[in-house]
Amino acid sequence: MSWKLKKKCLALLAREEGYTRKIWGDALTICLAYPNVYRTGMSNLGFQTVYALINRHPACLCERVFLPDPGDEAGHAASATPLFSLESQKPLGDFDLVAFSLSFENDYPNILRILDLAGIPLAAEIRREKDPLVIGGGIAATLNPEPLADFFDLFLLGEGEAVLPEFLDAAVALRRQLTREAFLAHAQKEISGAYVPRYYRVTYQCDGRIAAREPVDAAFPRRIPKRWVPDLDTFPTEQGITTAGTEFGGMFLTEVSRGCRRGCRFCAAGFVCRPARFRSAASLEGSFRRGLEKRKTIGLLGTAVSDHPDLIPLCRSILDSGGGSVAVGSLRLDRLSVPLVALLKETGMETVSLAPEAGSQRLRDVIRKGFTTKEIFSAVEKLIEYDMVNLRLYFMVGLPTETDEDIDAIVQLVKGMEHRARRYSAGRKGFRRLTLSINQFIPKPGTPFQWHPLEDTAIVRKRIRRITGALRDEKAVRVIHDIPKWNYIQALLSLGDRTVGKLLLAVHRHEGNWAQAFKEVNVNPDFYVYRRKETGEILPWDFIDHGIEKTLLISEYRKALGTDLNLSP
Repeated sequence: MSWKLKKKCLALLAREEGYTRKIWGDALTICLAYPNVYRTGMSNLGFQTVYALINRHPACLCERVFLPDPGDEAGHAASATPLFSLESQKPLGDFDLVAFSLSFENDYPNILRILDLAGIPLAAEIRREKDPLVIGGGIAATLNPEPLADFFDLFLLGEGEAVLPEFLDAAVALRRQLTREAFLAHAQKEISGAYVPRYYRVTYQCDGRIAAREPVDAAFPRRIPKRWVPDLDTFPTEQGITTAGTEFGGMFLTEVSRGCRRGCRFCAAGFVCRPARFRSAASLEGSFRRGLEKRKTIGLLGTAVSDHPDLIPLCRSILDSGGGSVAVGSLRLDRLSVPLVALLKETGMETVSLAPEAGSQRLRDVIRKGFTTKEIFSAVEKLIEYDMVNLRLYFMVGLPTETDEDIDAIVQLVKGMEHRARRYSAGRKGFRRLTLSINQFIPKPGTPFQWHPLEDTAIVRKRIRRITGALRDEKAVRVIHDIPKWNYIQALLSLGDRTVGKLLLAVHRHEGNWAQAFKEVNVNPDFYVYRRKETGEILPWDFIDHGIEKTLLISEYRKALGTDLNLSP
């Protein structure tokens, strides 16, 4: 083993507070993998939650592994050192299971890099009895695991707190008593939410669409339910490990809500993560106390933090607990009351994030965003009145039915917000900046827009240039945006079927070169990305029961397109 690589692990552990180190013995050993670098992975509350959940099981041992930094990856190859875990520096091949936490589709190529560095066969069908089982979970897998089907032995779909305990009990009792295949078959038959891809046969029509999907054994369920927890108060979801070496190193993260009742048509959290659930103030008080012992700032996380019925009392309890401070992400414009804004000012906050998403009222109605231009300006006025001198605004381009007039409406809305910010800040602390973050709309499985194609990246680039050009002379406005090329890749990995796995394998062979992979593999990526799907066809993820009737999604999709037909731009 490379001493340099081991020393780096020990240095990371020395800066951490709260990690678990168990003694290797008879416990079921699991290496929890995050397919990105340490700094990013340790900022993910879901990853930390699963790590703590597994280690709370008395017969399980869980350690962590991350994508190595570029220089370290070369060090593994040069020293012939297989990838090893952070806590004990054990090779991944020594574990019973390697479990991937999957939040973002663009991380998928990193999964193959981690497996390769660990010396674990990439294809699930050729793994040997002694190889670890490779399992996956998380929101990305729950939406659509099919592009990864060739590489995973098993997926656990839904919320980890709901499905993991049952799976761990079965793995502890049976994994070492049964053969690999016998254990996977047991999991597929007996554990709700378990999905073993190779136990399902997919056939295709001549045009590439799915013709049928059948289990290879009648004992296997035809549909896999997404597991979820009705009552969030039954368990904590909070940061277990604190360290300065993360993107949110200065705060303690805790989850206050899941799901969203708003139903924005583009948002997976508003559909797949239903129903909306909120932790009670009583259950959060303990989390806040634990957090304030470690950090002065409590970061409140959730899909709809602004909708929490006790948000103001919760924030007040943090402020009144020895000088604690509060951090929240994007806030709903129509939930910004004067008492809430006054409270945010009291925390010392000077930057607030808002998500208008679209510039025109017409397009906000299409995506069902649920608020008006008047409410947007009212929110800006409240924030500036309380000296919130930096505003971050999130907009999407490439939305269904979008026109050039909608793009111009973004410019006019931003200019109007800047004008009001300057006017209302006169004589006060002084408005500083509007940061405009532009992201391309990407269709997601399980939403009303799952049938809609991605907008052509060339058109998106043109529309981004239109916005940046029109705002170039606005000194207080800063425009940032993502790279359309990577949006195309994300859409491909979000909407693809098992065939896309061939592209992932080629990308791995060519060290991340997607252009070369597209040339080499006889798969048309535009088929998944740019094709408008029919509502009656079988989609790759239709076998997952997300808890939403397909008829509802179709109705919402048609209403969205009908809104465009019935209203002038």
